Amino acid sequence: MALITFSRIVIVCVVAVALQLIFSSSPYPIYLENPPPSSLLPAPPSNSKLQDVIKLGEGLLKQPEDVAVDKNGVLYTVTRDGSVQRLHRNGTWENWWQTHSPSLLGITTTAAGDLIVCDANQGLLKVSEEGVKVISSHVDSAKIRFADDVIESSDGTLYFSDASSKFGFDSWTLDLLETEPNGRLLKYDPSTNTTSLVLHSLAFANGVALSANQDYLVVCETWKYRCLKYWLEGDKKGETEIFVDRLPARPDNINLAPDGSFWIALLESTPVWPRFVYKLAAFKYLARAFPKMFSNWVIKIVDKSMVVNVGSDGKIIRGFDDPTGKVMKFVTSAVEFEGHLYFGSLYNDFVGKLPLPLSST
Repeated sequence: MALITFSRIVIVCVVAVALQLIFSSSPYPIYLENPPPSSLLPAPPSNSKLQDVIKLGEGLLKQPEDVAVDKNGVLYTVTRDGSVQRLHRNGTWENWWQTHSPSLLGITTTAAGDLIVCDANQGLLKVSEEGVKVISSHVDSAKIRFADDVIESSDGTLYFSDASSKFGFDSWTLDLLETEPNGRLLKYDPSTNTTSLVLHSLAFANGVALSANQDYLVVCETWKYRCLKYWLEGDKKGETEIFVDRLPARPDNINLAPDGSFWIALLESTPVWPRFVYKLAAFKYLARAFPKMFSNWVIKIVDKSMVVNVGSDGKIIRGFDDPTGKVMKFVTSAVEFEGHLYFGSLYNDFVGKLPLPLSST
């Protein structure tokens, strides 16, 4: 009799847990939907200008995520096969270092002549003639899970984004299942070799850029179609406000232009999972158990690309696109140097180069 009673209790508990997993509800993150058109921030007209890019290193580069150019005009990029490549002024490519890491993302050059690389899995890397070294892998004794983009300030401080403090590079799509933003903005101080928190609760923190006067910093929130401004100096020091909102697509990397404006690479995408999925906790548990299986079901990347030039006032000045993805797809970064734009991409096998100035029509 006792055994029968115990069995009934176990069955009731199992059923109760199953019902909780299946029917427990969480709010749908409305920011996954494309925002309605904004009369205050109209998208630039399509012009197919990105189909005119010059292809640098075609066939040598596997999905070059980001691009950086040092003061001597040497161009750097990192690729999905773990290599750190650089293009010298004479037009020759050099496979500078091989990290064997598949998770190299944002990069920046430093005043000292080094290259800083965000390795989503390892943290911040310093790449120099001496080799590759991890300089930041933890914050508050916790491992950095998703180092994404980085920029150096004039005092040597490195500001970088941690796209998700909960999900790593191999399970980034699961961040879309969360109803609470998990991204952060971090700061690395080379004088003390310490990393600290600047901002938290960001919806997939991505590109990071400093203003021309370095009085504020801009960080992109990819899932929310916007970029935030964090004040570093002045009366608003330590305050955060929206820099640009309701962009025509999801912002990836952002870079300062020579004239003080910013170039933002935009990702065209649409959510694939229907809203009811967010009411099925059981589905979330299943997706977390098999992230690679469900990764292609989370979001669909549209075969097109777009970059916009945004002024220091947060208004779009101009933009260039490839509306069909005929030449450029999935552009993740745009860097201006000596009258040209250079593009990184997680789809193409080359770095794109486009001469400026150009009109957006």
